[in-house]
Amino acid sequence: MAKNLLDAVTVPAGYSATVLYRLGDPIATGVSAFANDGTDAPATYAQRAGDHHDGMYFFGVDGAGKWAPKATDRGLLVMNHEAITPAYLHPTGQTLTGSNTTLTRTVADEVLREFYLHGVSVIEVNKGSTWSYKQDSTFNRRVHTLTEMAFAGPVAKTDFLKTKYSADGSMTRGTLNNCANGHTPWGTYVTCEENWAGYFRRITTTDNANRTAKELASFTRYGIGGTGTGAATIASGNGNGRELWATVTPDTPDNLYGRWNTEVLGATAVDDFRNGANTYGWVVEIDPFAPGSMPKKRTALGRFAHEGAELGPVVVGKPLVWYMGDDSRGEYIYKFVSTQNWSADDIGGGMAAGDKYMDSGRLYVARFDAAGTGVWLELKFGINGITAANPAYAFASDADVLVNARLAADAAGATKMDRPEWTAVNPKTGECYVTLTNSNNAFRPLAGTDAANPRSYNTPAGAAAGNPNGHIVRFADAGGDPAATTFKWDIYLFGARSNAPADVNLSQLSADNDFSSPDGLWFSQATPGLLWLETDDSAYTDVTNCMLLAAVPGTVGDGAAKTITNTSGTATRQQATFVGKAPGTDGLRRLLVGPKQCEITGIAESGDGRALFVNIQHPGEETQPVYTDPTSFASHWPDGGTARPRSATVVITRNDGGVVGL
Repeated sequence: MAKNLLDAVTVPAGYSATVLYRLGDPIATGVSAFANDGTDAPATYAQRAGDHHDGMYFFGVDGAGKWAPKATDRGLLVMNHEAITPAYLHPTGQTLTGSNTTLTRTVADEVLREFYLHGVSVIEVNKGSTWSYKQDSTFNRRVHTLTEMAFAGPVAKTDFLKTKYSADGSMTRGTLNNCANGHTPWGTYVTCEENWAGYFRRITTTDNANRTAKELASFTRYGIGGTGTGAATIASGNGNGRELWATVTPDTPDNLYGRWNTEVLGATAVDDFRNGANTYGWVVEIDPFAPGSMPKKRTALGRFAHEGAELGPVVVGKPLVWYMGDDSRGEYIYKFVSTQNWSADDIGGGMAAGDKYMDSGRLYVARFDAAGTGVWLELKFGINGITAANPAYAFASDADVLVNARLAADAAGATKMDRPEWTAVNPKTGECYVTLTNSNNAFRPLAGTDAANPRSYNTPAGAAAGNPNGHIVRFADAGGDPAATTFKWDIYLFGARSNAPADVNLSQLSADNDFSSPDGLWFSQATPGLLWLETDDSAYTDVTNCMLLAAVPGTVGDGAAKTITNTSGTATRQQATFVGKAPGTDGLRRLLVGPKQCEITGIAESGDGRALFVNIQHPGEETQPVYTDPTSFASHWPDGGTARPRSATVVITRNDGGVVGL
């Protein structure tokens, strides 16, 4: 598939792409078709598709309505709705009054609509002449920012989680900024809370005096709060809070808006939402086969900007493992190893199985060493520098470690990575792949590279850029044991323009497969060894929209050690690293290019691999529309004409009915 800048989903000859599920589509009987002009009643959004479709998973369903992983023509498609594009959600965008610290939201219905548009969808899908979703399925469900959830694991019912809503710290409302995802071997869905921190209001100029030194260290590390004194601060999500949800008045019913204010306002923690930010940043388990079940936030897996939780090899009698990235420049790669060994008797066990395997275990963070080896450092109170004597943050308990996993990883000496995003495990080898989407020169300057993050180079115009095109690191746990505490690693792929210098285009990409900013990553289960790669790019968009590529990777160590020459301006510096075997066109090909200004993200497949579900997120997002002039919209996908753009799920099939990608 050639690169292009069209406002369309394009696939090669012999393939078809069909729109399945769009922002606003109804998922219950009696809910009207989506008007797509901002006039749909806010309450109806509790039964409509959310915005910014993201990570997803296909749970095959048999004739009895039970989980059947190999099912080919019926399933539950469960997907995240990461965020929103406010410009297209209301008649003329968000209604705001004031400026700087006085900027407020004045139309409560707009905010209610936005509450529902975040979260997760569960929809039943069926294969007929084409794939479609079943609007009246009893499985259909929306989980959003108002859905009640329980805390589980070591942090549940501790002081960290006590709020006005839940005085004992056992409950909260909602999940937010759900980006990548995962699943369990017993048949439940895992959704991950990523960039949640910016939604909370905290004006540091007034709130700091009311906080302890430890609280301030935690807020700083997670990016909660700011001066709230300028438009840039507001836009970045600090101070007043992203989307300004906390500013709506009156704050009824039941602190619907004020819960996004994490400032000290009352006498104790149960009088306000000073701990509100601690209730987000977790891995959340949802049972798609039990629509009435309550989701649980699994605190044993740590609190950070979770970019997925990828299940490692599942072996009876061995622990279960989930690999996780923390999506921000300079953050870490983690894994969780269950205390309990896996028993196939727990297949279909629902949330009770989650209690067994996800509430107790060991949380690790990765250190990548220069020799191509690495160590998993356990994050536990009392070891690896994670103590009360730690100068940056005085840890007090294991719950404290989990709430402040980033600070614990700092103390342990983990390797800061170039924005770790999706993780994927090769079912043929058990090796784990992690997309490192990109970095900039401020974070990864010429003198700041290391073996696992080895590039810092100029833009095509010659300016110092860091690593704007990103790369994919992979590692193999020692002895093929995902519970091992050591590993070996190399870099599978480097994103680059095909015409970039050899020390930038280290994977020798051609025009048929060059890419930038790898993000989504997933191995096919129907076709073991086939890897899907998605991009979320702003560094190559002068040439192409974001894309989906198919790959057949080798193994860790199939390439060689290499010393590359980095360039910043006119300065140069050498960096040793390990580069995987160049994929060539046979090992990496572009399959899809998306519409204008979109991100390609989220991927799942039917049990036979003959239907590939892919999400198109926020087409046309970067351009503020003039509402009286539809020609000003940057995209009109998927409806075309003069329509507002909508995030949507598409189904990719081969016209001959074959397996997608082969």
